[in-house]
Amino acid sequence: MGTSRNFASLVARVILGVIFIFHGWQKLHTNGIDATEAYFKMLDIPLPKAAAWYSALVEFGGGILLILGVLMPLVSLLLIADMIGAIFYAHIDNGFWNADGGYELPLALIAGLVAVGLAETGRTGADGYLTSRRRNRV
Repeated sequence: MGTSRNFASLVARVILGVIFIFHGWQKLHTNGIDATEAYFKMLDIPLPKAAAWYSALVEFGGGILLILGVLMPLVSLLLIADMIGAIFYAHIDNGFWNADGGYELPLALIAGLVAVGLAETGRTGADGYLTSRRRNRV
């Protein structure tokens, strides 16, 4: 992977990672799991406590893993599932625009996750580093 692609992958992963870390932190500490569960219950999300823990941990931990470039396809899929849930349970009835509580942001995050999930991390991510080390040993 070329230097510009390595850099682009890193920038995308860091920006997405920071966004998800902040959202996960909000669910874990700012609002707390109990408040997140209550909000999810209000939205009629099935198993609201499990969903609150899932979204909080996947967003916070997944954000860290995105920045590090670890397990990119898996992390991206877990976060995409989280964002699909957010779209259909919290945002779809509000239309498209984020300012109106719509699904614009989670949809944009899904696009970014598809891009980084399918791209190689190159030298800027742990996945790329470990893959290149394995190739060099063979």
